[in-house]
Amino acid sequence: MNPNPLAWSFRAQCALGLATCAALLGFAFYTQFRDVNPLDPCNLCILQRVAFAATALAFLLGALHAPGGAAGRRVYAGLALLASAVGAAIAARHVWITTLPEDARPSCGAPLEFMVQASGYLDAVRKVLTGSGECGKVDWTFLGLSMPAWSLVWFVALLLWAGYVGFRRR
Repeated sequence: MNPNPLAWSFRAQCALGLATCAALLGFAFYTQFRDVNPLDPCNLCILQRVAFAATALAFLLGALHAPGGAAGRRVYAGLALLASAVGAAIAARHVWITTLPEDARPSCGAPLEFMVQASGYLDAVRKVLTGSGECGKVDWTFLGLSMPAWSLVWFVALLLWAGYVGFRRR
């Protein structure tokens, strides 16, 4: 019995999205835990990691299920689109904060785990998104772009990929 070629194509495309997210998260953890010059993530960096993980989970579920119908493909692609769009919004905010002059940056917030314990998840997310001075500090660049800028580039790429995977005409 031959497997559905469209299902295999969807599975491979979701696996590629998953592998991309895993590689990006791997690099983020490498920069945090390396022995020489480790980079501590700020609160917005942590939220971007959560968005990459959510995007990866959507691609993983799509790859495991590999629905044959267009509706099923659109559900998984829609989940990946949503997660990557949220990540892009967080990354865009982070990039904006890095462009502000140091004296105009919002004040630095408390560590994320403390904020969650003290005031709950929703309030902690609201506080993180309203600014953190440490998030304005650029410790790393590659080809002239900071890590938040690269995150934004990758979120947009993943958003476009999810749209292609789930909504292109077969």
